[in-house]
Amino acid sequence: MTAIAGSVVLVTGGSRGVGKALVKALYERGATKVYATARDPRTVTHPDAVPLALEVSDPASVAAVAERAQDVTVLINNAGASVNANFLDSPVDDVRREFETNFYGPLLMARAFVPIIERNGGGHLLNVHSVLSWIASYGSYSASKAALWSQTNALRLDLKPRGIDVTGLHVGYVDTDMAAGVDAPKSTPRSVAEQALDGIEAGAFEVLADELTRQVKAGLAGDPAALYPQLAA
Repeated sequence: MTAIAGSVVLVTGGSRGVGKALVKALYERGATKVYATARDPRTVTHPDAVPLALEVSDPASVAAVAERAQDVTVLINNAGASVNANFLDSPVDDVRREFETNFYGPLLMARAFVPIIERNGGGHLLNVHSVLSWIASYGSYSASKAALWSQTNALRLDLKPRGIDVTGLHVGYVDTDMAAGVDAPKSTPRSVAEQALDGIEAGAFEVLADELTRQVKAGLAGDPAALYPQLAA
């Protein structure tokens, strides 16, 4: 288990939405330092955060951030893209772009920061997934998050002997810019951030941040038609 108080944390996508809420909640829980990354670091608004420019799909950018943040003990991979490319009709490059951000981005970050966290005595990695890791409703986005879920499960096995615990955060709609056009119940970024940090401190394997996510996870053991009613038509 990892205590937030006294930790040094890096949050990707730390300038808005859940990432911004995480930065605020981390400082409230006593984190010593929080690096908040964004493509444009000027969009990071927390007065105590250390803003860093980062493009998670660019190995050179990831390496530059790792060089700056050698004291990290907790990595939170929150940055993501929402392209939602259709597998049959959209350009394959759109599908590839989603995977570059949502799957390869967290992988590049893990590869860069695992040695740092290990050298600093161990710590924690949290990957932000989605309820759509488990239900294929949004094309390339769902597929990229499903792949990230599998990556997280594999990393959990690899990193446990190295003193690094791994948590996957799954959540449905959150009241952020990404879900602005969605007419459905939404969690607040604050609620999601608090549950994520509770999960880190408890050493949880997974955090299911809302009722929709819990229902979908439970449905994975059933027939696919239960999750996809259109198959039963």
